[in-house]
Amino acid sequence: MPKLVWDATGEHIYETGVKNGVLYVMSTEAATAGTYPEGVAWNGLTSVSESPEGADANDFYADDIKYLSIRGTEDFNGSINAYTYPPEFAQCNGEASIATGVVVGQQFRKAFGLCYKTTIGNDVAGNDYGYKLHIVYGATVSPSEREYQTINDSPEPIEFSWDFETVPVNVPGFRPSANITIDSTKVDETKLKALEAILYGTDGDGTTEGTVARLPLPAEIITLLG
Repeated sequence: MPKLVWDATGEHIYETGVKNGVLYVMSTEAATAGTYPEGVAWNGLTSVSESPEGADANDFYADDIKYLSIRGTEDFNGSINAYTYPPEFAQCNGEASIATGVVVGQQFRKAFGLCYKTTIGNDVAGNDYGYKLHIVYGATVSPSEREYQTINDSPEPIEFSWDFETVPVNVPGFRPSANITIDSTKVDETKLKALEAILYGTDGDGTTEGTVARLPLPAEIITLLG
């Protein structure tokens, strides 16, 4: 077996940025409940933070020694920051339209899915090396603070912020999970393009109709990429 080598050319890997956000509101219709049938572009994303919680160790003692250490269930939580959000997110933010241009707050908050892309770079290709697709399922957001300030000589746009929690979905062959990450530098390119056609939708070409963006559940992703 060869000797270990550190910092070889092409192995200075880093991850940066966030872009291409897509919101998928979870369906509550009886026939399609629990699916994410239509995605919309989320412009103005500034950051998405992933903050897993839980998985704490529960220690048990016997015979005057630590006998067992059992880990609790892990929760996938995080936060979203953006300068704006798509109109479809209003129902996830506890807002409802009572008339054209009139919105009432403190309503039921619908669950949603989220997809966004981060850049993978290295010392050879820079930011063109690859990217990761991050997929989140079963998210709901908490009410967020909004601070309105007077316009002055150095104005800044309001940045919205939401904390989210998730409920895991079934992943065949694995424990339920609320997040999937896909690395473009490791996944078959043709299969990845097929997945992105589902995530982002497609345009018609004159002979075939375009398709609406939707969020596939993990079982479909496993079938497509496996």
